[in-house]
Amino acid sequence: MTGTATPAGSKARRTMFLVAAREAVGMPSIVLGASYVGFGSLVRESGMGLWLGLFSTLSAWALPGQVALVELYGVGASLLVIALAVALTNARLMPMTITLMPLIHDPAVPRWRYYLYSHLVAVTAWAFSMRRCPEMPRDVRLPYFVGFATVLWLASLIGTAVGFALADAVPQSVTLGLVFLNPIYFMLIFATDLRHRARVIALGLGAVMGPTLHTFSHDWGLMLTGLIAGSAAFGADRLVARRRG
Repeated sequence: MTGTATPAGSKARRTMFLVAAREAVGMPSIVLGASYVGFGSLVRESGMGLWLGLFSTLSAWALPGQVALVELYGVGASLLVIALAVALTNARLMPMTITLMPLIHDPAVPRWRYYLYSHLVAVTAWAFSMRRCPEMPRDVRLPYFVGFATVLWLASLIGTAVGFALADAVPQSVTLGLVFLNPIYFMLIFATDLRHRARVIALGLGAVMGPTLHTFSHDWGLMLTGLIAGSAAFGADRLVARRRG
């Protein structure tokens, strides 16, 4: 299924929704669900209730922001501080949304629905959609993204509940390891698609600069690594492309 202009009917959209759901059921949902098992354990250890933990997965659905929420809740931070911390942590989702929405935009779909669909933007669904959607007709890109993200969202909710129930049975070291499982998986997704020169440069620079800058600043090392390595990779890629004409 290739091309960009072939119109698709409702049957084709439903089919693509189911195709995406089947693709999400497997390693993507297992890894993300396992990460949320770790999050569920953190929820219980922080003294937060199950329903509040599930509500955070339902409404925020982004592990870094949710971990910040749980940690700040555990130390008794105010609601304003928690809200600001979660908002700043999840600000990274904005450029992901801005790059994805034009790719999956369907003129036949009312614009207001995209405000709802943007809630489903998270790293795994974003990465798979950015890879798969350019190969599809525009009409079925949105159903693919929604189908894929919906399965991951449900896996995250189930993982939160399971982790909360198993909190006493899972050692803390395992819990923390599960939380970081998804970022590692996210990196491996890009590592399998190294046809793009800029991604290779960004990964290489990030691997070198990350540990170095982290030793100088635990608070800003990661952010500086992303800013410098990403900007340098983008500039180097544009420079090489310009020289090659």
